[in-house]
Amino acid sequence: MGSEQRAEVESVLTPAVSAAGYDLEGLTVTKAGRRLLVRVLVDKDGGISLDDVAVVSKACSKALDEADSTGGPFADTAYTLEVSSPGVDRPLTEPRHWRRNIGRLVAVNIGEEPVKGRIADASERGIELEADGARRSATYAELGPGKVQIELR
Repeated sequence: MGSEQRAEVESVLTPAVSAAGYDLEGLTVTKAGRRLLVRVLVDKDGGISLDDVAVVSKACSKALDEADSTGGPFADTAYTLEVSSPGVDRPLTEPRHWRRNIGRLVAVNIGEEPVKGRIADASERGIELEADGARRSATYAELGPGKVQIELR
C-alpha cells in the first residue's frame, strides 16, 4: 500500500479512534493473499482492555464501511481489520508515551549518553528519570526513543 492510500486510511480512522477516546498509535496495511490486513494500534491513559479493543474495532469498522460507501480506501477490496495495543516493545517517542509509563524502568539516550533509569515524571516539556540514586531531567528534544525494560520480580 502506498503512502497516499495509507494517509487516506489514516484520515478515516483517526477521527473514529479519537471520538471513541483513544489514541491511534500505529497503522499498517499489508497484502494477505487476496485480502488486505489492516492493523490498528491504539492506546489511552491507563492502558486498554479487551473491551476497549472491541469498542475501537467497532468504531473503525463503522468508519471504514461509511467511507467505502462513498468510494473509500477499500470500496473494491476485501480486508481484515485487526485492532490491538502497541505492546511493551513500542519505542517511547511522544510525551503521552512517557507519561503512560511513569514508574517504569527505561533505557534511553540523552544526547549521546545511554541512560537507564525509572521515569519519575513526564510533562509536556520533558521527563525526570531516577538513575543511579539521582534525578535527572531531559527535554524531549534531548531524548532518543525510550525502551521500557522488562523487570522480573
